Amino acid sequence: MRSKTSYFNATLFLKNLARFWPLWGGASFIGALFPLAMLSELLRRGKVMIAETALEMTNGYYSVLCGVVPIVCLLYAVLCALAVWSYLYNARSVGLTHILPIRREGLFVTNFLSGYAMVLIPFAVTGALCVLITAAFGLFEPAGVLVTILGVLGESFFYFSSATLAAFITGNVFAMPALYLLLHFLEAILDLLLSNFATGFIFGFSTDYTGFLEFLSPTVYLIRNVNSVSEYRPVSDYAGMYTRQELVSVHLENPWVIALYALAGAALLAFAFALYRRRQSERAGDVVAVGWMRPFFRYGLAGLAALLGGQLIYSLFWDDRYFKVVPLAVCMLVAGVIGYYAASMLLAKTLRVFRGSWRGLVLVAAGIVVVCGCLRLDLFRAADRVPEINQVQKVELYVDSNTYVFYPGEEDELLERVRALHAAIAADRDYIQAFDREARTAELDIAAPIHSYYATFTYTTRGGQTVRRSYQLPLTRERLGQSGTYDNLLDSLINSQEMRLKRLHASGDGYKPTGGSIYFNKRGEGCELSDREAAAILEAVTRDAQAGRWGHVDWLSTKAWNSGTYALQLSLEFSRESDQGWDWIDIAVRPEMTATTACLLELGLARNEDLVTQGELYPEEYEDAAYPAPAAEVVYPDTAFHAAVVTGVVG
Repeated sequence: MRSKTSYFNATLFLKNLARFWPLWGGASFIGALFPLAMLSELLRRGKVMIAETALEMTNGYYSVLCGVVPIVCLLYAVLCALAVWSYLYNARSVGLTHILPIRREGLFVTNFLSGYAMVLIPFAVTGALCVLITAAFGLFEPAGVLVTILGVLGESFFYFSSATLAAFITGNVFAMPALYLLLHFLEAILDLLLSNFATGFIFGFSTDYTGFLEFLSPTVYLIRNVNSVSEYRPVSDYAGMYTRQELVSVHLENPWVIALYALAGAALLAFAFALYRRRQSERAGDVVAVGWMRPFFRYGLAGLAALLGGQLIYSLFWDDRYFKVVPLAVCMLVAGVIGYYAASMLLAKTLRVFRGSWRGLVLVAAGIVVVCGCLRLDLFRAADRVPEINQVQKVELYVDSNTYVFYPGEEDELLERVRALHAAIAADRDYIQAFDREARTAELDIAAPIHSYYATFTYTTRGGQTVRRSYQLPLTRERLGQSGTYDNLLDSLINSQEMRLKRLHASGDGYKPTGGSIYFNKRGEGCELSDREAAAILEAVTRDAQAGRWGHVDWLSTKAWNSGTYALQLSLEFSRESDQGWDWIDIAVRPEMTATTACLLELGLARNEDLVTQGELYPEEYEDAAYPAPAAEVVYPDTAFHAAVVTGVVG
C-alpha cells in the first residue's frame, strides 16, 4: 500500500506554539491592555460615555484598522516568521530538520500555519475582549466588527506571507529582518532618492515624493489609501443653546486595497514555497540563499549606495541647486564602489573579493554615466513638459503667497494663459539658472532693480498623477515691460481683473466665507468674525477689487507704509463632487479701499482711530527716503466714508 503524503504535522504545529509562547503570549497581554483600559473608562464615566453610539465604536475599529494594524503587522509578522523559520539559518538545525520523516511540503505548511496562528492569537484575544465589553454595554455593531475582522485577516496574511518569502530569500538571521523591511519600503526609498536626484538635473523639478508606484510600498499605501470616513450632523440640545456633532454614518474607504494585498500575499506564499522546494541546505548562513538573486543584491546595493552616498558626498563640497555632472559622477562612483565591495564581501563572507572584480566596477561606472547623462541631457524632455488642458483635471498656480486653482472646461482661457506662462519660464531656463548661480555665489549686483518670486505649477492628471514644477523667478523692470517675457506674462496674468476676483474666490468657484479674524495693532485687540461678517467684508473687498482699489501687485516695490495697521483674515470652505478643501485670505487694507473700511465701520468692528497706516503708527521705521512716511493728516475721517456712501462709491 502506498503511503499518503502529509501536508500537516500536528505535533510540529503544537511544538511551535509551545516553544514560542512568550512571543504570542506577550503580544496578547499587550493587546489585552487596550480593551481593559476601555472597560475601565466605561465604568468610570458610566452613562456619560455609554450614551455614545455603536457607530462611534465602529469608527474606532476602522481607525485602528487603517492606522495601527498595518504597522503592528509589519513589525510583529517578521518576529513570528523569524521564530518558525529560524532553523533555516543554522547549518546543523536545517540539516537535522530536513532528515526528519516530514517532507518539505509538510514542513512548509505546518510552519506557516503555526506562525500565522501566532500572528492571529493576539488579534483574537484583543478583538474578543472588545466584542464582549461593547456587547455588555450595548455598543456592539456586527457589520463594523465583521469588516474589521476581515481587514485584520487580509492584512496579517499579506504581511506574514511577505515575511515568509523574505525568510527563504536569505539564510542569515540578521539579514532577514533587514531584507524584509527593505522590500516593504524599497519603492518609497527609491522614489525619494530618485526625486531628489532628478531635482538637481531637471529644471523646475521639485517633487520630493511622487508616489508613482506607491502600491509597492504596502504599509505606506495602506495607511494613505484605506481610511475611515465619518459623516456628522449638527444636533441642538437644551432648546438650541448648545450644538454638538452626531455621527450618522461611517464606512471604510477603499477596502478593496486590503483584498488585493491578500491576493498578493497568496502569490508571494506560492513563490516562497517554490523557493523552499529548491532551497539548498548548505545555504544556511548566506546573506542571499537564492543563487540567481545574488547579482541583484550586489548591483542593487551598489546602486543604492551610489544614489544616496553620492549625493551626500557631493553636498559636502558643492552647494548648487543644480548638479555639476562630472563632480557628481565622481562622488557617485566612489560611493558605488564602496557599495559594490560591501555587497561582494557579504555574499562571499570574506574580505578577499578584489581580484577579478574590475568587470563589475565597469558595469557600475557605466550605469552611473548613463543615468547622469540621460538626466543632464533631459532625454525625456521633462523640463519642457507643459500638460495639455485635456490631459489634466485640475491645475494649481502658487505665486506671491497665493494659490489659484483652475478646472478645465470652466476657465480654459485663463488656463491657456497659465500654460503660456509656464512655457515661457521653461524657455528661459538658462537665464533663470544663471541668476540662481549668481545669487548663490554672491555675485549678483544687489543695487540692480531685481526681485525674485517663487512660482509653482501643479498639474493633477486625469490618471491621478501629479506633475509639479517650482521656480525662483527674477523679475526686472525692463523685462516687465517687454512683451513675451515670463515677467510680462506673469504681471499681465496676476494683475488681470479675472485673477483679482479669483484671488478673492469671488468668481463663482464654490468657496463660501465661514469666518475669519481681525486684530488692531494700535489698541492690541482683536476679535473673531462670524460667517455673516466675513461675507459682508468679502463683498466689500470685491467691490474695491472691481473698482481697481485692491489687488494690484507691484512686483518691484517693498513699501509697506501705506498698509493698515490691523491684520484681516477671512476663512473659506469649498466643496464639489470631485474635490473639497478650505482656504484663507490675508488682506492688506489701504486708505484707498473705501468700501472695505466703510464696511468695517458699519459692522462696528473698527473705530476711526484704528484706521491708520503703518507709516503713521511707526514713523521711526519709515524715515528712510526709500520708504517715505505719508503726511500726518492722511487718516480715515468719518466724513470721507459718509461722502463715499452718499455718492454711491460703497454700498
